[in-house]
Amino acid sequence: MRDLDEMSALLLEWYDHQARAMPWRTGPDARKAGAIPDPYAVWMSEIMLQQTTVVTVKDYFNRFIARWPTVRDLAAAKDADVMAEWAGLGYYARARNLLKCARAVVADHDGTFPAEHAALLGLPGIGPYTAAAVSSIAFDLPHAVLDGNVERVMARVYDIHTPLPAAKPALMEKAQALTPDARPGDYAQAVMDLGATICTPKSPACGICPWRDACAARTAGTMADLPRKTPKKAKPVRHGTVYLGRRTDGAWLLETRPDKGLLGGMLGWPGSDWVDTSLPHPDSAPPARGDWEEIEGEVRHTFTHFHLILRVMAAELPHQTEPHQGTFKPLSDFRPTDLPTVMRKAFDLVR
Repeated sequence: MRDLDEMSALLLEWYDHQARAMPWRTGPDARKAGAIPDPYAVWMSEIMLQQTTVVTVKDYFNRFIARWPTVRDLAAAKDADVMAEWAGLGYYARARNLLKCARAVVADHDGTFPAEHAALLGLPGIGPYTAAAVSSIAFDLPHAVLDGNVERVMARVYDIHTPLPAAKPALMEKAQALTPDARPGDYAQAVMDLGATICTPKSPACGICPWRDACAARTAGTMADLPRKTPKKAKPVRHGTVYLGRRTDGAWLLETRPDKGLLGGMLGWPGSDWVDTSLPHPDSAPPARGDWEEIEGEVRHTFTHFHLILRVMAAELPHQTEPHQGTFKPLSDFRPTDLPTVMRKAFDLVR
């Protein structure tokens, strides 16, 4: 194993030439020229990137920054506008926390993100990883980041066979030891880039890795086996029903889901609870009187902890209909793209 400072220097040298260009990133050349990262952009990108790929996030990030260029702009935004702009990105609690955090930064920190790791942890929706990422990338403080890419890199460099998640403390210890005092922000992005582009889950490109000579797993030939993971339990399957009612003037019957729970605060179709039972749901009642008909096909969607199968009911409703669940949204105010993915799948079945 090489000297830790030498390893960090090797990775930074690699990053100076191979850094990925991203809309939220201040690249190494710009940093050396004196450019300072925008903590707001760093924070927003890190929240969006949780459980989501870079390719997916880029367009969302650009739209958010164009519409709300500062944290004060975002803090003043309407909840419904932010939730609609987030639609399709998934893990909707992140959008709610995005607003809560922006408002806390404005209310408690005069619109300026704090640099200190502990202060960042006190903000809504910011956990240890995000706090470390913002501290290091935006403020150049030596806090180790440990996302999935970094876990994989550390497990291989040190040939650690303890399964995840039990291995996290050991991996964090190694990651922190490698984090240099000089250019820690660039280093944090470098080690994430290394995992994303070279030390990939399958077929890592060891021959061009800047840490190839220091990698214990490469020496042992165990790269493909790492990191080990504790087997996950099979996801249960839940069922439910959604009702897509369209009034004769084109208005759609929609509801804003409760703030707490899955898809909290998002626009959606009225329907039943999602439960571990077979269709039809025993307590499934239409949100309004009408000639409801079951649509051929079904909606299938996977959440973090379960698979969901939805039966879709549709009806054309008279203009005088008074629903007991949801409200009618005029066609001129309705954009299917404002719906979360699972609800848009139902819309696609009936349109």
